[in-house]
Amino acid sequence: MEMRKLFSAGIIAGIIGGCLTFGTIYAITNQHPYVPSALKPIQIVDSQGAYSLQNAFVQVAKMIKPSVVMITTEKTVTYRYWNPFGDDFFDDFFDNFGFPRPKQQQPKTFKKKQEGLGSGFIVDQDGYILTNNHVIQGVDKILVKLMNNDRKYEAKIVGTDSRTDLALIKIDAGRKLPTVVLGDSDAIEVGEWAIAIGNPMGLEETVTVGVISAKGRSVFGTSPYEDFIQTDAAINPGNSGGPLVNIKGEVVGINTAIIAPYAAQNIGFAIPINIAKKVFRELKSTGKVTRGFLGVYLQPLTEELATSFGLKDTKGALVSDVMPDSPAEKAGLKPGDVILEFNGNPVSDARDLQNKVADAKIGELANLGVWREKKKINVSIKIAERPAEETISRVESETIEKSWRGLTVTNITDELRRRFNIEPSVRGVIVVNVETGSSADECEITPGTVIRRINNYSISSMSDFQSVISKIDRKSSATLWIRQEGNNRFCVLKGE
Repeated sequence: MEMRKLFSAGIIAGIIGGCLTFGTIYAITNQHPYVPSALKPIQIVDSQGAYSLQNAFVQVAKMIKPSVVMITTEKTVTYRYWNPFGDDFFDDFFDNFGFPRPKQQQPKTFKKKQEGLGSGFIVDQDGYILTNNHVIQGVDKILVKLMNNDRKYEAKIVGTDSRTDLALIKIDAGRKLPTVVLGDSDAIEVGEWAIAIGNPMGLEETVTVGVISAKGRSVFGTSPYEDFIQTDAAINPGNSGGPLVNIKGEVVGINTAIIAPYAAQNIGFAIPINIAKKVFRELKSTGKVTRGFLGVYLQPLTEELATSFGLKDTKGALVSDVMPDSPAEKAGLKPGDVILEFNGNPVSDARDLQNKVADAKIGELANLGVWREKKKINVSIKIAERPAEETISRVESETIEKSWRGLTVTNITDELRRRFNIEPSVRGVIVVNVETGSSADECEITPGTVIRRINNYSISSMSDFQSVISKIDRKSSATLWIRQEGNNRFCVLKGE
């Protein structure tokens, strides 16, 4: 009986001990889990995220690169130099006992080839390539290299357009070539992906990525048709003429310029492809670009000017001058007119009007919505072809004792006309002094400026000037039409 009790107790003790041991081991292993000696790669399922976006960039690069070309140019430059000793210095030295005869030297010349670098892209299977005009301007030879091909094809210039900095060249590759897809640059929005492809610094088929930073940039002032797309996708020397592409693989711009790296980083500019489409079509068919022409000079419409003309905002293009014998003069447009609409479409600013007129068909009758003397009128005008060079025919002293709003003026004498190069046809009074910090100074009027009109009153003499200003309340603003440094413009002189 005693033995049976001892045996049962031993079994129970063994079970309890086993449970305690198992529990201890389980607790330890849970606190210090097993760590494998080699980590396995993390597997992420991301069908809609980063990997999908990455694949989009890869596919765009594969699709566009075969149509992007490297352009190298050659130009022979002639250098001149003078030999300080002359060609026969030593012969003269000995022949004349150490006293060389003075000679009238002629400069010597030598020629050296300069090479240029740029990019372009194929827009027609027959070998037509769009690039920048500045890439091929003034060169002797243009060589084009295709992707994965060491051969260089000599290209001929089909046509150029310096106003948009675009050029069309052509190569004969003996086969059909891959082309890009041209997108719609008007439809892009700030913040969209932008992919630049080209040959920066001679590094072929380079792809850089950024975003559309801004639209409608006018930066350099070299052309009235500046309407750049700004991007932070890296653009460097050699990228000029290459495509700026959206995430769909459509070309939306042509890379053309950068802000100098020492001044700013990642500020590049591209010509909108919608501008290039028209240029391409005309260069291919005729070798030149024709643009519509009105014959007006325009200036920005500031808030002060808009208020003075009775407008609620600054939308529109202000006519500062009209060219003689131009479509504008024949249609009756006048300085001070604000063009609000072109063929029923609103005009946002002067550049917008220039682009609309440039795209208009030569010879067509266009309808302008014009703001004149605080009311809207309609003006019909026949679009002419823009000439290569626009020119305008330029057609006793009594000084006011007291200045008016910082201006001291006088009648225009023959001497003053010669001194300030004022055309005989220009009538008004001339500014002889401007007070620093005055309303006139803020308007950037300078001595030599001719005041031609004040608040729609023409000014021909000092008597006209004095009569008009006597009617203007000293607290009211006055709108002046002036001629300054050969150009007419409007400005507003603030009241007290």
